[in-house]
Amino acid sequence: MKNTLVLLLLTNFIVTNLIAQEIIPSKKQTKDIHSLIDNYSLARENKDTALLENILTPDVDQLVSSGKWRKGKEESVKGMLQSSENNPGTRSLKIENIRLLTLQCGIVDARYEIENIDGATRKMWSTFMVVYKNKEWRITAIRNMLPAGQK
Repeated sequence: MKNTLVLLLLTNFIVTNLIAQEIIPSKKQTKDIHSLIDNYSLARENKDTALLENILTPDVDQLVSSGKWRKGKEESVKGMLQSSENNPGTRSLKIENIRLLTLQCGIVDARYEIENIDGATRKMWSTFMVVYKNKEWRITAIRNMLPAGQK
């Protein structure tokens, strides 16, 4: 009985500490995720549908700052290209934080700015859910947020 109790307490201690460990991205993971977001930005800037198709998962979804949902790769790519056309300007994404939930899934927070043709800058946030499949990172969800009081 005493041995069983000790074994249960030891098992509980080990499992609790394993689950609570923060997963720090390796240098390679960080570099690969930065490259993924850079490719997303490049694909948007160049209206490169082939690159977008390659870096998005089939079930990708996007919530844009207007509140519209884009679901699936086809609708997302079409909306991204249309948005770039309707809102011309220079887009930039600067990663602020990468947090891995598992070794195959992470959250990427980035400052998202669009400098309009008239020189005004629209400052937003983007959050990307990224997944690691078939030895590469892909975007599976995008959330664009416009801070209150901005247009």
